[in-house]
Amino acid sequence: MQKGQIEIYKSSRGTEISVLLDNNTVWLDAHLIANVFGVNRPAIVKHIQNIYKSEELTEESTCSILEQVASDGRRRKMNLYNLDMIISVGYRVNSKKATDFRIWATQRLKDHLVNGYIIIQKQAA
Repeated sequence: MQKGQIEIYKSSRGTEISVLLDNNTVWLDAHLIANVFGVNRPAIVKHIQNIYKSEELTEESTCSILEQVASDGRRRKMNLYNLDMIISVGYRVNSKKATDFRIWATQRLKDHLVNGYIIIQKQAA
C-alpha cells in the first residue's frame, strides 16, 4: 500500500473497512474503529476521550482532521485516528472482537519480544 492510498478490507464476517495509509500508519474514524471492535461509536469516542484525559496518548500525535464535502455541498470535518489510538482503544473495549484482537496483539508482542531476545542472545554469544 502506498502513502495516501485508501484500501478496503473485508473481514470474514462481511464487515468492510476503508483504511488510509499515511506516514507509516493507518487512519480510521471512530465509526470504523467501532466496526473493527464490534461496538457502537459512542463507546469508542468515550474511550478516546479517556485515553487523552489519562495522557496515555496525545491528540496531536494520534488525530488528524479530514475535511470532506457532504452530498449537500457543505463541508464537514472528520477526526481520523492512527494505529496507536486504534490499539489503545482495542485494549479498553469490552467485546468479543476486542478480546480476539487483544489475544492476537498480545501474541504478536510476545513473539517479537522472545524472538528479539533470542537474536540478542545469539549476537552476544
